[in-house]
Amino acid sequence: MKIIDRYLIKEILQPFGIVLFVMTFVLLMGKILQLMDLMINKGVGLIAIVQLILFLLPSFFVFTIPIALLISILIALGRISSDSEFTVLKASGVSLYRLTPPILLIAFAALLLTAFSTFFLAPYSNMATKTLLYSVARSKAGIGIKEKVFIADFKGILLYADTISDRDFSMEGVLVSDQRTDEEPATIIAKQAFLISDPKSMNVTLRLENGSTYSVSKDKKNFRKMDFQYYDINLDVPSALSEARKERSKSTKEMTPRELILNIKNSRQADKNYREYVLELNKKFTIPFSCLMFGILAIPLGIKNRHRSVKARGFTLGLMTVLLYYLLQLGCDALVTTGKLPPLLGSWMPTLLFCMTGLSLYLTAAAERQIKWMSPSALHKFLNRNKVRRSQKHS
Repeated sequence: MKIIDRYLIKEILQPFGIVLFVMTFVLLMGKILQLMDLMINKGVGLIAIVQLILFLLPSFFVFTIPIALLISILIALGRISSDSEFTVLKASGVSLYRLTPPILLIAFAALLLTAFSTFFLAPYSNMATKTLLYSVARSKAGIGIKEKVFIADFKGILLYADTISDRDFSMEGVLVSDQRTDEEPATIIAKQAFLISDPKSMNVTLRLENGSTYSVSKDKKNFRKMDFQYYDINLDVPSALSEARKERSKSTKEMTPRELILNIKNSRQADKNYREYVLELNKKFTIPFSCLMFGILAIPLGIKNRHRSVKARGFTLGLMTVLLYYLLQLGCDALVTTGKLPPLLGSWMPTLLFCMTGLSLYLTAAAERQIKWMSPSALHKFLNRNKVRRSQKHS
């Protein structure tokens, strides 16, 4: 590898690491309040919190790696252009085509890393997060119940147990006030009770044995008693812990490409689920491919950045480009979901449009032709035209 290649790679990798850390930290901050609620109010241990953070990172990397790549290339090439290093390289016979291979090498490495996160890490981590939250919810449901203490941790349920066995956590002398229905609240008395957890459905159930339910109608005119041998109550664990069981089946983001393909084969094309499966499957390819697209697009945009505040300008330009790309992606996703656009076309359209734009700008910059809409004269004409229109309106 020649000196110029090592120099470019070093210039790009330095801001890439910083931007990747900052963007990932910003996304993580959106989850900090929930994590702090789990630790402070729900008593979740530090080890479980660290595990949740580690499980969240792959889903963040899917988006932050392409963004960090775009911004780091803009910053690196902008600094080279602002310091007139690019002019010196051109005078030495080094063309833009010669500077492209090391940039594309980094973009391809980012593609592989993003693809690994998209195909394997993100589905696994999303499912592992749900499983961990369920395990925490199950353990907290058991730990929170104490002898001779009224427990109101479960929504609509007030629970009292006279004795609790340390061996199998079975309860005796159980009293339950069920206020989940306003029309006919019930009081339940049972000789025994114990908790049942179902990992598949991610439910925590309180099973009562050998007892009776007592209920009075809202108008206080009717009284009903029912004896039972077994009576199950689904416990609504605290909302911060119940996220794990809101969806009992895997969501599309938790599926591997193989699972998505199987679901596509078992679905009809007219169904909404079919479009969601196809859209998510194509996203697993378009998101990694966006690294190459951003890499090509950043080259002509970066070398035009001769402003003194290169880092701020590169960061701003990168965020605006990413925002435009993902807004277009969200719009196409909405059209695909409503059936107004084919899934294959909708998932690839933003990436292909940006890729063609990037290639056009790159070829124009490599041929050293002035891009009309990016030239200072074009911007000056545009601003003057707006001033004339405003003055005409006021007059």
